[in-house]
Amino acid sequence: RTDGSVATMNLPAWEASHLLTTLDFAAQFPGVIFKAPKHLVNIWGSPSIGPGTEIAAFVEIGDGVVIGERCKIGAYTFIPPGVTIGDEVFVAPGVRFSNDKHPPGDRADWLPTVVQDGAMLGIGAVILPGVTIGERAVVGAGAVVTKCVPAGETWLGNPARPLRRAAWSAARLA
Repeated sequence: RTDGSVATMNLPAWEASHLLTTLDFAAQFPGVIFKAPKHLVNIWGSPSIGPGTEIAAFVEIGDGVVIGERCKIGAYTFIPPGVTIGDEVFVAPGVRFSNDKHPPGDRADWLPTVVQDGAMLGIGAVILPGVTIGERAVVGAGAVVTKCVPAGETWLGNPARPLRRAAWSAARLA
């Protein structure tokens, strides 16, 4: 203020809780970049999130989840306990992981899901429990992954299958 008086701020309850959450997240996840106000991200339990990872709004990350360094986690993504995501993985908005093959099951029955380094998961993909997505693999938008995806392959569809490419040759073009 120009008159020298001290201004006070009357914060609504949600804004005050956002400030507290921001401080909590900064201390618990150093180097993680939250692309939305922290009250729009639900992190429960004790996940591990690597530095340089970007997390968008409306993401839910469960207890014991491991997310590597320099990942991008899109909005509306659900990552339950038992999921491990490697370094430099791109998870587009709306990706859903599952950890329970026959819900509702006991935690002891949950299956781990692994996404290896450099993989890319398209918007709205569904990754079922017990699946491994290989290094640098690509899962197309809306795919439902029921089996392991080998490294470097692109899988599409419901259920997801490998992308087949036509073998082109000079003789074939003649």
